[in-house]
Amino acid sequence: MGLNRGFGGQQLYFGLERLMDDVAEATGLDVFEVRSRNLVDSFPYETPTGGVYDSGDYTAAVELAMKNADLPELRARQAEARAEGAFYGVGVGLVVDPSGTNIGYVGLATPSEQRKPGRDKSGSTEHVRIAVDMQGLVTVLLGSVPQGQGHATVARAVAAQRLGLPVEQVRVVVDMDTATTPWTVTSGSYSSRFAPLVTSAVVQAADRIATTVRAAGGALLDLPPEELELTGGLVRHRGDPARAVQFRHAAGLVHWDPGALPAGTPARLYEEAAFTPAEVKAATRDDRINSSLCYGFVAEVVAVRIDPDTLEITVDRVSSVHDSGTVLNQQLLDGQVLGALTHGLGGAMYEEFTYADSGQPTSATFLDYLCPTAAETGYDLRTDHVVSPSPLTPLGAKGCGEGSSMSFPVAFANAVADALRPAGVPITRLPLHGEVLHRLLAPSNPKELTHGTDRR
Repeated sequence: MGLNRGFGGQQLYFGLERLMDDVAEATGLDVFEVRSRNLVDSFPYETPTGGVYDSGDYTAAVELAMKNADLPELRARQAEARAEGAFYGVGVGLVVDPSGTNIGYVGLATPSEQRKPGRDKSGSTEHVRIAVDMQGLVTVLLGSVPQGQGHATVARAVAAQRLGLPVEQVRVVVDMDTATTPWTVTSGSYSSRFAPLVTSAVVQAADRIATTVRAAGGALLDLPPEELELTGGLVRHRGDPARAVQFRHAAGLVHWDPGALPAGTPARLYEEAAFTPAEVKAATRDDRINSSLCYGFVAEVVAVRIDPDTLEITVDRVSSVHDSGTVLNQQLLDGQVLGALTHGLGGAMYEEFTYADSGQPTSATFLDYLCPTAAETGYDLRTDHVVSPSPLTPLGAKGCGEGSSMSFPVAFANAVADALRPAGVPITRLPLHGEVLHRLLAPSNPKELTHGTDRR
């Protein structure tokens, strides 16, 4: 057992984005045009159910995805394929990608008339602890329990940047023991919480440490702390960089000579921060709730080719554009996008529960329940980013780990529907593969399917 990206998102956006294609067909509009006319273009934007989209540039993301996909070339490939009796389609999927879940949504399970004052639920709190030893070595303790997302790498970089230190002077410990580690019921690694929440707590704790170190540096330099900055492993004067002391010497003063600190300066270099955004409140009595702190955006274009003889579906090209606010680590962000795309590929083409007529499961092992591997991801992938920083987090970061797992499946389905449009075959479910297409196409006229040829 383990975490599942964007659970429920594939189903939600499958219905919504397939409907948008139906709207385009009914109105005679291009599938991109009908979506562009309905994009949110002013932020913050409050939804009817209480969600508050914090920031974004949806139009820019869609236009960039279209540009990177090279739509004229894809349409030319489609025309060429159809002339040869093959099937080729282009699909699009747009999704809002929430991050930093407000745990208060669990309260919606209780009818509003049964809720009692003082028993509401809300919050997206995350704890971080930072300590500095007498040698100036910084330790950051996280309770976000990652499973390979790179939390330690990013937290180390954020703490180092806020304290003006080389990353070699910062170490990160990932630990969660509810007997000793500060935590709340919202703690953990889920709902793309790390970038908007955990890093914000790192910033808060590091900034408090920085205040104490500047005060200690001011005592050593006989300068007001507000005139000092932390940079390059030094505590130095902003106007006269030559007047400086080592960060580790200032930290050492707190440990060895606290009596020299300015009055009111705490003689400690240990801080705990609990980032608790005010924007995530309990549900209202009419069941409206801002279910997440931040809302990113994904625009995805997928092109597929279908072999007319075997009905095998091949992904030809994917253009994926994410708006996840400030990018904290490009390599890790790209890795999350690749992982989400592969996760979505599983839902789109492979992972399927099947049963015999008797009700006996027939996909109970990995010989029958197929999962994508690296061998299935050899398509032409073009990823890009639009950056619209969130005003609700200190670094402007939003989450990114789940988006493509929700957008790719329906973009893929829309591409298959586009490929089979001449046959008039409706696409109403996932996954899609050769066997499913055979069942869908079997009642139809083979000559119609292959545009006048007798193939298939």
